[in-house]
Amino acid sequence: MASRAVVVALLLAAVSASCARAQLQEKFYAATCPSVEEVVRKEMVRALSLAPSLAAPLLRMHFHDCFVRGCDGSVLLDSANKTAEKDAKPNVTLRGFDFVERVKTAVEKACPDTVSCADVLALIARDAVWLSKGPFWEVPLGRRDGSVSMSNDTKALPPPTANITQLTQLFAAVNLDIKDLVVLSAAHTIGTSHCFSFSDRLYNFTGMDNASDIDPTLEPFYMEKLKSKCVSLDDNTTLVEMDPGSFKTFDLDYFKLVSKRRGLFHSDGALLTDAFTRAYILRHATGAFKDEFFADFGVSMVKMGNANVLTGSQGEIRKKCSVVNH
Repeated sequence: MASRAVVVALLLAAVSASCARAQLQEKFYAATCPSVEEVVRKEMVRALSLAPSLAAPLLRMHFHDCFVRGCDGSVLLDSANKTAEKDAKPNVTLRGFDFVERVKTAVEKACPDTVSCADVLALIARDAVWLSKGPFWEVPLGRRDGSVSMSNDTKALPPPTANITQLTQLFAAVNLDIKDLVVLSAAHTIGTSHCFSFSDRLYNFTGMDNASDIDPTLEPFYMEKLKSKCVSLDDNTTLVEMDPGSFKTFDLDYFKLVSKRRGLFHSDGALLTDAFTRAYILRHATGAFKDEFFADFGVSMVKMGNANVLTGSQGEIRKKCSVVNH
């Protein structure tokens, strides 16, 4: 009897999730805020013309929002006692919060109390990719903002040290499959990373903490280049390009790097340990299927953007993204 109740509860949850996804619409604001995408893009064009390196952090912020409590803008919330998502270790290097607030202010001026911070962030992420010479996709809208943000929940974020089993489990938790995993990992084609996110591969791979304790799966020449930039495990400030030479351009070079065992993170290298993800990487490492990958990326971003969204009367429309209304 108890097991039957569990099954019924799971089915109801699945139906509820499907209904929530169905309420997101590409033209959700057609009548209430038809200029929202134009307003967001104007701010994005202005910002990235001055600081093109901001694109990757803004895209990353959307990822980190969706993997924790769903795409509800909770990553944007402040906490007086520093216990919000943005205060957790995986998020301390996020940047662009002030810019998101600036975009939200512009949207509020055009359409007061109408567009959620979660939707603003989803549009910012799409334009961050597109303005970096990546794909364009229509963003389903209609998300509402959550009011809960807890640092402990960030354990749902895929860490750079994850193996393929951990990655697939964490992606599955937000209804993303193994294809979405390899496709979305290619977001690492833009941006930089601090040394501490991967330096264990260079000096402390098995916990021995010495110069010979290295990750054997990392290509030796690339490893030496990384060591010349990240001189110790204690380096907390140095930034390294994730896609050397084109880290401001959204392209297929990520696949070429990973195929040569030059993926920066352990999680990048882990994609070579699964037959499906390895085959996808090798296919796109040729550079011959750009349109196919761009289409895949848009599809996977829409799927991720549907993760556990609040819609209808759920949540709220925040006036400021960093604080709840009440």
